[in-house]
Amino acid sequence: MSISMYQLSVPTFIHMLKNLEGILEKAAAHAEAKKIAPSALLNCRLFPDMFSMSRQVQIASDGAKAGAARLCGMEPPAFEDNETSFAELVTRLRKTVAYLETFKPEQFDESENRTVTWKARGGERSMQGMVYLNNYILPNLYFHITTAYDILRHCGVEVGKKDYLGKV
Repeated sequence: MSISMYQLSVPTFIHMLKNLEGILEKAAAHAEAKKIAPSALLNCRLFPDMFSMSRQVQIASDGAKAGAARLCGMEPPAFEDNETSFAELVTRLRKTVAYLETFKPEQFDESENRTVTWKARGGERSMQGMVYLNNYILPNLYFHITTAYDILRHCGVEVGKKDYLGKV
């Protein structure tokens, strides 16, 4: 039995973004219950030179939508990165999931061998589709979701491995 690039990407992206949505909803409830300004959690960082929790969520969203689009030879939609509340971040994740749900498995045909090219901070990058998915998109998605989770957990939000993994 073979597994398609679609199966490796879109369902995984959606699953993890929905788990992150649940984590953010718990964080919002935590801030309200403990009378913590939501901005304290949204702007928190693990270390001064790292991105804030909000930025981690934005990057996870961007990576998922860009990964799917580029594997299909498309340009991803741009989001403004202007979210300032948990509700806005949740809306962004839902918007990303809705976009991902528009993809069809056949759009990913032959994408494992397609050259994917994109602009990055260091200039233009290119990779074969399978390498791009397995060694760039998926690790980045997990990294930024884990970092958002870790920041919130460090701030006292009661989340655990079940929240991160979701229903499998």
